[in-house]
Amino acid sequence: MTDITSSQMDRERLETVREDYLQMTQRRRLYSGLLILIFAVMLISGFSIAEDRNAGGFLEGLHRLFDFPADLISEAIEKAANLPGHMVDALPALIETLNIAAVATLLGCAGGVVFSLLGTRGLAYWPRLIPFFRRITDILRAIPEVVVALVLIFIMGGGPVPAMIAIALHTMGAMGKLFSEVNENTDMKPVEGLQSVGANWGQRIWLGVIPQVLPNYLSYGLLRFEINIRASAILGFVGAGGIGYELKNALTFGQGKFDEAAAVFVILFLTIVAVDQLSSSLRNYLTKGTF
Repeated sequence: MTDITSSQMDRERLETVREDYLQMTQRRRLYSGLLILIFAVMLISGFSIAEDRNAGGFLEGLHRLFDFPADLISEAIEKAANLPGHMVDALPALIETLNIAAVATLLGCAGGVVFSLLGTRGLAYWPRLIPFFRRITDILRAIPEVVVALVLIFIMGGGPVPAMIAIALHTMGAMGKLFSEVNENTDMKPVEGLQSVGANWGQRIWLGVIPQVLPNYLSYGLLRFEINIRASAILGFVGAGGIGYELKNALTFGQGKFDEAAAVFVILFLTIVAVDQLSSSLRNYLTKGTF
């Protein structure tokens, strides 16, 4: 009799668990369906608003989407003999773009290291100010580079310096976030050992933390350098100098200058691919010890 009662209770428990699981599954499906519906409504309404405010109408001009690339490629093919010369002419602007990206990456990573150390629990010099330093990195990361560059160009005039400052500030915010996550995974035993023998904050960071996090710092820094090359090229369109400015000038003149634009596209593409491959090999070496 006891075995029958126990078996019946087990079945009742299983049935209760089954009903709870089915209800939870139904709720999840309902929530997922509502989220998909909300997303679809927002997407359709957003596209409708953009279409109404667009000067020419997206759908009306959709069939001409590939006209510009076709014109550019056809003119580049017709004037293929001129492409090497145009690429050589674009080299100074390319070097300027690389300089902007390099300086911005160095300054941004240096600032990111400082903010990350001041905003990491267990490592911060002023623990009570951790939220303050984290909010600063959030603000720097939230403001797009192009907005900062436009403001600086209005104040300082066009040129590479506004682009460098804008990219450096955004890099500082992004690296501060990434570096702080790296810091949180450090082994605190070396830091505690240094503290026990009287080491100050700077010595604990330099001897106990930096050796652990340096490979990841360098890896993230190289990845950011790739991103900053693209960002500096884009900022050239708003008058911040570099190869983006040359590309903007070539595109502004339209047909007759498309071969110059094609040359800039080619040299920029080759540079980005080369930097990507080089930095990828260096990152693998830093993190895995192999190229």
